Amino acid sequence: MNIGIEATGVFFPKDVETAADLAGKTGIPENVIIEKFGLYEKHVADDTMHASDLAIAAAKPILSKVDPLAIDVVIYFGSPHKDYHVWSSAPKIQYELGTKNAYAFEIMNVSSCFPIALKVAKDMLNSDKSIENILLVGGCKESQIIDYDNPRSRFMFNFADGGSAALVKRGARKGRILESAIITNGSFHEDVRIPAGGSKQFASYETVEKRQHYIDVIDPMSMKEHLDLVSIPNFENVIRQALNKSGLTTKDIKVLLPLHTKRSMLKELLHSLHLVEEQVVYLDHYGHMSALDPCIGLHFANEQDKLQPGDIAVAVSAGTGYTWAATVIRW
Repeated sequence: MNIGIEATGVFFPKDVETAADLAGKTGIPENVIIEKFGLYEKHVADDTMHASDLAIAAAKPILSKVDPLAIDVVIYFGSPHKDYHVWSSAPKIQYELGTKNAYAFEIMNVSSCFPIALKVAKDMLNSDKSIENILLVGGCKESQIIDYDNPRSRFMFNFADGGSAALVKRGARKGRILESAIITNGSFHEDVRIPAGGSKQFASYETVEKRQHYIDVIDPMSMKEHLDLVSIPNFENVIRQALNKSGLTTKDIKVLLPLHTKRSMLKELLHSLHLVEEQVVYLDHYGHMSALDPCIGLHFANEQDKLQPGDIAVAVSAGTGYTWAATVIRW
């Protein structure tokens, strides 16, 4: 039985911030933003579009070719920064897309979630024969939670906005989902967060005045010191584990679909896997969009004919907390 990714969709809001714009906001030289952050420009949403709207817009091209009533499950895998606090976007997305026969829910593991969502969808199709089509949808408006005046959050200045979607189905003609691997190191659980708004520090006039509703890093140097020791090894580990479980090796990789990272980290990962930059979809004109990056990368790889039938792609990502995840796809 071929459980695979039949179709993908993406959406980007029309407004763009360039490296020059970001240089003006941050005081970081434009060439540093391009060369080190790996960012020429990124899309940002206006006040009319939120995470759910971006997800809906990305899914609509898929449902122009597939009957919405044939969708059995809608799963939101995107950013936890959504239209409202303590609110599920999945029912809205299900309703607005007209997928009225589907039940809808969310899975959320910040930026690591797309490889995990592929595994969840595949496992659901394997275990429940009544399911035929699962629509994965994600939206991201995380450009909104950056405080450019806070140097502690510097590595997040590439946060951008967009939407992505993938149709996972039984009997897919392409994009067979193979095996996955996931690693969590919970020692990083306190490092990155929006300090206020949750139950530990409820919203107040004081939290607003102190700008505590933007994403922050408690101790960037400490996090970097500890994360640098495990980040690339864990990326490499989940990729190799997922490939091994699929009966493959890194030599079989045609295209790597990573989350958007700084250029130095990407180059280090490619070196460790003996890959070249032509084998990567790098989102230097789009930025980092939470869990959406590998799904967007898959869409572009297909559009750009980087993948031919039988080629192997690996979706790989990491989310603060910290979780690393990889899923292998045979196109």
